[in-house]
Formats: sequence, C-alpha cells, structure tokens
Amino acid sequence: MPGVSEPAPVRQTPSGHRGRRRARRLAVDILYQADITDAGGTDVMRSWEAAGRSLPEYTAHLVEGVSTESGRIDALLEAHSEGWAVSRMSVVDRAILRVAVFELIDDVPAPIAINEAVEAAAVLSTEASGRFVNGVLGAVARALGAHATS
Repeated sequence: MPGVSEPAPVRQTPSGHRGRRRARRLAVDILYQADITDAGGTDVMRSWEAAGRSLPEYTAHLVEGVSTESGRIDALLEAHSEGWAVSRMSVVDRAILRVAVFELIDDVPAPIAINEAVEAAAVLSTEASGRFVNGVLGAVARALGAHATS
C-alpha cells in the first residue's frame, strides 16, 4: 500500500545465559536456512521477522556479524580445520562454527563461545561434531590470541 511503511522488526533483549543461548540457536537456525537455500543470512532473518517471528537483538547481532565477516570467518575455519574445506563441512556444523568464530572475533571469552558451540553441536549435529567443533574453535581462538581453555 503506497505511503504505508512496514512495521519495524520486533527484537527482544535476551537476559542471562539462557537468553543468549536461545539467541545463538536462532542465529544458527537462520544461518543454516541461508546456507541450504543459498540466501543471505540477513535476508533470511528479515523474512522471519516479516512472518511475525520476534528475534532477540543478540540473534540479529550474530547474523549480521557473520554476514559482514563471512570472508574472514571462513578463512579462519579453512586455516584451522586440519584438512577440512569449509564447503565440505556439514551445513549445521558450518553454521555453528561461523557463529562461534564471530563471537571470538567479537571478544566473547573463548571458553564461553567454544562451550556454547560444542553444546549446540551435541544437540543439533552428530556425536563426533562436538569434538570437531571443539578442536577447530580451540585452534581459531589460539590464532586470534583469545584465552582458550578448551
């Protein structure tokens, strides 16, 4: 309708550990959908919001950050995944790793980013994914000079 603007997306501010975990999982879901549909993460996020889904602000921050830093994130993953090309990783592992690497770049403490990613892999992916995610993120954290204790 001419002259009518779309309503602003409804974004919630997550509170506490559970709120951040939920925001991370939603970011992984959005990035997973973007990857399998060959769409941009921010485009998928906007379509979710247009469909009436409210998203935490931290989800938007993660999706936008991964989208903006995708080249750097994938280069770090490629360099530290010991023989695994990013394109050969499972889609869900790739989404989890991208969120976690962005968090490392964004100064989230390495133990938190790595632990959250390992737990997400244990729930969303295969049994072996947790070890894989832990190893890759530990190497990335060391390369970034983050305080990695995993």
